[in-house]
Amino acid sequence: MQEYYACSLKSEESGDRKGSLNTLQNVNTMKYKHIFGPVPSRRLGLSLGVDLVYHKVCSLDCIYCECGKTTDLRVEQKEFAGFEEVEKELDHYFANGEDPDYITFSGSGEPTLNMAIGRVIAYIKERRPNVKVAVLTNSTLLGSEDIQQGLARADLVMPSLDAVFQKTFLQINRPCKGLFIDEIVDGLKAFARRFTGEIWLEVFILPGVNDSVEELVALKDVIHDIRPARVQLNTLDRPGALESLTPASMEELERVAKILEYECVEVIATVKSLQKGNRKSIEEMEPVVVETIHRRPCTVEDLAQALNLDEAELAILLKKLVIDEKIEAKLQKRGLFYQTRK
Repeated sequence: MQEYYACSLKSEESGDRKGSLNTLQNVNTMKYKHIFGPVPSRRLGLSLGVDLVYHKVCSLDCIYCECGKTTDLRVEQKEFAGFEEVEKELDHYFANGEDPDYITFSGSGEPTLNMAIGRVIAYIKERRPNVKVAVLTNSTLLGSEDIQQGLARADLVMPSLDAVFQKTFLQINRPCKGLFIDEIVDGLKAFARRFTGEIWLEVFILPGVNDSVEELVALKDVIHDIRPARVQLNTLDRPGALESLTPASMEELERVAKILEYECVEVIATVKSLQKGNRKSIEEMEPVVVETIHRRPCTVEDLAQALNLDEAELAILLKKLVIDEKIEAKLQKRGLFYQTRK
């Protein structure tokens, strides 16, 4: 399994938090298998990631997934990342790193496929009760009693729901055999009735695929039943699993929001810029750059903003990594994206 480093970054809102970059040498020298960041998130501020599955273990094989094709399509749970391993890495980070705004379960696949997720969440809340916990999920297992109990102590669950018709669900999400969207929707509704934290429901819009009036009206009815705190509209920002896909325009997303007729519908914003002080040198940040690209394709601009690096210096590093065949560059409509070699 690929190893990577935790790095420390400061958001504009973090002020003079303890644990600045200059005091995190221990964090930056320890290799982690299951945690990454903190990195600035478009939705969560400064976020420390927890990755509980291997690349790419998921119950769906979504055509837009920026992590690439699912190689282990499953619905059966397993303790992919052992609780003790994750506990050890978290302990090291807590002892050496600054507290993030959120600790977020995301990464290489569907986090709820790890049967230890509830134990890890409980451990985090015991060690850092003031740090919020978020879980990004594709919703497929939210109907499970065990999953509902496991996620109960999270502060925020961010499920996705891209379609409510089985035909569209199959086209977009390419699920594991035996998954049906009606059952997933029922499970999502049951979870929403039980969960005491916030739910931000993400809908990924693909023009010509799931944006017809019929699709959106049916989706609207489901959303009004779930009653999430927010509905967040997303579309392609990086290359997906299929190169033929095109992103929705702002006008198209605004049209979708109007049809959904929900009091809190928002288009996911870009990441907040970070303070320019206390930057790590480009050489020290190479492992973090490589791991960020491993998780999702990025442009120079994406990486510079996310990792608080000088764009010109970063461009030189990326060219070196391409020459060394550690990564590859691929031209897309939005620009030149750097990604893990296939």
